[in-house]
Amino acid sequence: MLKEIKTLPNNPELVGLAELFRDIQYSENGQKLNLLVPWSVNQLPDKKQKHPLIVFVQGSGWTKPNIDYKIPLLSHFAEAGYVVASVSHRNYRDGFQAPAYLVDVKTAIRFLRANAEKYGIDKDKVMIMGTSSGGNTSLLVGVTADDPQYKSDEYADESDSVSAVIDIFGPTDLLRRFFNANNREEAAEVINHLLEADDEESKNHVATLELALGKDHEKWIPLLESLSPNKVANEENSKIPFLLMHGTADNVVNVEQLDRMYNSLKAANADVEAYYIEDGIHGSNFWSPEVRETIRKWVAEKFPL
Repeated sequence: MLKEIKTLPNNPELVGLAELFRDIQYSENGQKLNLLVPWSVNQLPDKKQKHPLIVFVQGSGWTKPNIDYKIPLLSHFAEAGYVVASVSHRNYRDGFQAPAYLVDVKTAIRFLRANAEKYGIDKDKVMIMGTSSGGNTSLLVGVTADDPQYKSDEYADESDSVSAVIDIFGPTDLLRRFFNANNREEAAEVINHLLEADDEESKNHVATLELALGKDHEKWIPLLESLSPNKVANEENSKIPFLLMHGTADNVVNVEQLDRMYNSLKAANADVEAYYIEDGIHGSNFWSPEVRETIRKWVAEKFPL
């Protein structure tokens, strides 16, 4: 060998390397997920390593998540040694009313557990993270573990429970979010006003709510309460750790939504850590290096490799 040419070590354990498997169908209804897997899973099969799983739900206003959008950010977790799934769900604008989105994400979790051997997943270490409506979904998954009302027939032998939740600027109190209401009575007044109003904005609001929640207006309030994780959380269903983050300048989902969830989890004696992101808006400037590093450290603490 020439002395002028330097040498570097090789990488027999394939540390820091991952691959992407796109558009894996996880449900008979056509829903798909993208999967980031450490190289060692498929290229060192004799090692039979099991890796913690992070399920990610991209915000979409409960329509159609772009499962490619956060791949660059999520890839760092895969490089560190986590299996990461970015999952889609049905779209209320296509006629799939709530809680179809929640049923789908839970189905994806059971699919991944059913295929744990194939993808090198540790079935006992499953975490969920989501942004905006995906944050709402993640929190609901956390506090409704194996709830039969949200369970499809697919992979029924598997659990849809998770061991930790990360909520990024998600709506947590949907009566407050959609009607600026603090209770059922206030929400009912707003709904009645919307139904009686003759202006275009109110009609469009009602039409959107009917697509998402159905045309039976009497069911809107109880349905939205059941999909408000701050109202669902209690001591029995909140025994896992939660990380909440929200920008103080968020003009899409008000930062008070974090406050409501945090207070509910504290009242339930949950292990909850929360951060305001100073002047953070909905996405974009929210993702500071400090935010990403805080999430990374929290994940590593809860699911050490």
